[in-house]
Amino acid sequence: MNQQNEIIAAIDIGTTKIVAIIGKKENDGKFRILGLGKTVSKGVKRGNVLNIEETVKSIKQAIELAEEKAGVKATDVFVGIAGQNIKCIRNSGYVNRASYEQEITKVDVDLLLSDQYRVGLEPGEEILHVLPQSYTVDGETGVNDPIGNCGKRLEGNFHIVIGKVVNINNLKKCVERTGLRTNKLILEPLASSHAVLTDDEKEAGVAMIDIGGGTTDLAIYYEGTICHTAVIPFGGNVLTSDIKAAYNILERYAEALKVQYGSALAEVTADNEVVTVPGVSGRDPKEISLKNLAHVVQARMEEIIGAIEFQIENSGYADRLGAGIVLTGGGALLKNLPQLVAFKTGHEIRIGYPIQHLSSDVQEDVNQPMFSTSIGLMQIGYEEKTQNPHLYNSTQPEDHLMVEETKEEENNQDFIEEKKKKEKPKKVRGEKTGSKIKELLGNLFDSTDTNISN
Repeated sequence: MNQQNEIIAAIDIGTTKIVAIIGKKENDGKFRILGLGKTVSKGVKRGNVLNIEETVKSIKQAIELAEEKAGVKATDVFVGIAGQNIKCIRNSGYVNRASYEQEITKVDVDLLLSDQYRVGLEPGEEILHVLPQSYTVDGETGVNDPIGNCGKRLEGNFHIVIGKVVNINNLKKCVERTGLRTNKLILEPLASSHAVLTDDEKEAGVAMIDIGGGTTDLAIYYEGTICHTAVIPFGGNVLTSDIKAAYNILERYAEALKVQYGSALAEVTADNEVVTVPGVSGRDPKEISLKNLAHVVQARMEEIIGAIEFQIENSGYADRLGAGIVLTGGGALLKNLPQLVAFKTGHEIRIGYPIQHLSSDVQEDVNQPMFSTSIGLMQIGYEEKTQNPHLYNSTQPEDHLMVEETKEEENNQDFIEEKKKKEKPKKVRGEKTGSKIKELLGNLFDSTDTNISN
């Protein structure tokens, strides 16, 4: 990728926050974050846009913050998509080639992959991703990369991610109303996995769980390929709602209680610890037992973990997770959550941070689980632009300065005069020839009149 294509911009549109990120890849293969903007998300619920105007305002605020810090004017972005209507299916296909002796080429593989976009869908659905899992060449299974192999029949197994057209269009509309171009919509579990999982974990078998504000995303990898994805319509917001309802307090106090004092294990919480919450409009403050608070949080987290376990069992890879489970997202920092997930699932747990793909001198506040999705979107965006440079226009540094210079030129009288000269109408092709014919005919008529008069 050349210099002008190095800058990548991405936007993570979540239920509780919207994150815009601008970065570039360094020579050492790591990514440097040039600018990051985070704002409160308004108009989005469980990954789906419900209020376009509010969502547009939030996106615009986030991207302006990122541009200001980076000194870069973003023109195109990669956007994350999730939501409770996302679903995945497995499908297979094949192509028969002309000869056994010919090598399989990228054209053959692309033909097989593009054919998957013809799979039957329900009305109002659209394919977001077609992800190869494995190939078979003339009955030989387990081929990861068939290009270069000789064979006549090429078969493939694919993981297909499907979304609702209305949700996809609403998301694109929100981004485009801010003046940005949507390069591609990327499933958020894939982006988070890109940011926090290692190649060894993907080979051994791992489940990545991203606990966001409105949804919990799941991605399962085995032998280096994606095997299963799911979006569970529960996240950190339901914990806040439960605390609010349990103690009849304001939502902002419930959120603060969850973040500062919430625990996923009531057993390890002291019985005598209490915290005071201000009353509403001058009313008496309330004392809340941290033990009782932990019971409220644990009950809801067990429900979310149960939904995750159900998805893992249905995937067929529950007994192949050699690397266990990686927790990421803002909800992953809930106190004692790794212990609860380990107890319920029986798998080893670690918290996923995106630091492995970031420059060593990156700011500490960027290396947080809550930014895993946005950093993963940036990584995938870079790979997309590298592999298909002809499909994407770059985000160029200091575009706003270039615009100002253009305006100054247009206001310069010399520039205007020069432009007029260049725009002087050209003669129509054949005009000169037409004039000669007209002149010739005129002479002919003149000579005819002379003969008649004589």
